[in-house]
Amino acid sequence: MYAILDIETTGGQYNEEGITEIAIYKFDGHEVVDQFISLVNPEKPIQPFVVKLTGINNAMLRSAPKFYEVAKRIIEITEGTIVVAHNASFDYRILQTEFRRLGYDFKKQTLCTVELSKKLIPDQASYSLGKLVRALGIPMADRHRASGDALATVKLFKMLLAKDVEKEILKSFVKTEIKSGMSPKLLDIVENLPSKTGIYYIHNENGDLIYIGKSKNIKKRVNQHFTGSNSKSKKIQRDVFAITFEETGSELIALLKESEEIKINKPIYNRAQRKTIFQYALYAHKNKEGYMALTVEKADGRKKEITSFTTLQEGKNVLFKITEKYNLCQKVNGLYDTQNGCFQYKISACNGACLGKENADDYNERVFDFLEENAFENNNMIVVDKGRSFEERSAVLIENGVYKGYCFFDLNYQITNVNVLKNIIIAMQHNRDVKTIIQSYLRKNKVTKIITF
Repeated sequence: MYAILDIETTGGQYNEEGITEIAIYKFDGHEVVDQFISLVNPEKPIQPFVVKLTGINNAMLRSAPKFYEVAKRIIEITEGTIVVAHNASFDYRILQTEFRRLGYDFKKQTLCTVELSKKLIPDQASYSLGKLVRALGIPMADRHRASGDALATVKLFKMLLAKDVEKEILKSFVKTEIKSGMSPKLLDIVENLPSKTGIYYIHNENGDLIYIGKSKNIKKRVNQHFTGSNSKSKKIQRDVFAITFEETGSELIALLKESEEIKINKPIYNRAQRKTIFQYALYAHKNKEGYMALTVEKADGRKKEITSFTTLQEGKNVLFKITEKYNLCQKVNGLYDTQNGCFQYKISACNGACLGKENADDYNERVFDFLEENAFENNNMIVVDKGRSFEERSAVLIENGVYKGYCFFDLNYQITNVNVLKNIIIAMQHNRDVKTIIQSYLRKNKVTKIITF
């Protein structure tokens, strides 16, 4: 649990500032579960430049509660949390100073979104909160007021959690939970999981990731791990101490994140997925009769593949559909072993390439049509699909056949071109698996829309 906060002060000399406004949003990593917002009477005058900056003046604070009157609520809402703020050292120091005046030692683990942003979103022109969230397409209201700044920090932190592919933030969170004495009960763990699409992370008692998975129903899938009798399920049941998760709404984004994060974090029970899981590929080559043949073979990194598959049977099923759609020949494509005409020829769905009756150039033209339509290298598109809520959509960006990353956006924030998208994209790695995941998903599933550019 995180306490994401912002504090406005009177200004003045170091350690002599007083709090004029405080906003705290209790955030469970997915949504705000509690909040506290209040003006505070600092019992000292506000510096004129601060009045101009925040709009908070001395008259507004005369009837506001003094810090000792809100201290108990601050302790309650931050209990068991990691304090998160933009320039956390400042806000944390101010809070500690105020509590010290009351004779209370306020100690919390902290995270700074300035430092996290520099690491996870490098090369930004500015890391001030206003300029950073504007560059990232995060909506912001009431700049330089505690509530507006804290809420923008919540949205920024949510984006940083998604960008943290090494899961350092999640691991530190789990370790904090473990130190606080959380007991690992399988039923309790399942009860706290959502029945939604996303990624789940299984941690051991040291907070380390031991398994990463994705599902359209996280709770149901984890329950299968906990009730399964195979070797991997039993190991997970033995070693699990906590499970964290990230909702994605989009199954495509869940698949892409799972693939990348397994390769980066290398959990011990994801051994099979650390390397590529697509062992077969579709290739095109000209046979001795001059026809362009499409064949499914064991993947070979030295050859240029069209797409790839997890199993030979999956590849053949797709090739049957391609053969039918483009009026190709089953025998030429290695799907029908015969000395005579293929099955398609017998039902007049093949023009006779299997018997040399069709001109090779005419046949190959249809193959080239297929290759051109399915050449991932030429793709420039935005795949728009479901988001994490009714008010949200997701977008996956492919530019010149290279997967650039994904983002979530509010329905009021229209994605119409690649330049708008680049401001809010969560950059990800492109590789062979990613290409196949996207191709396979678009083959099998309907998405909200595809924008080409």
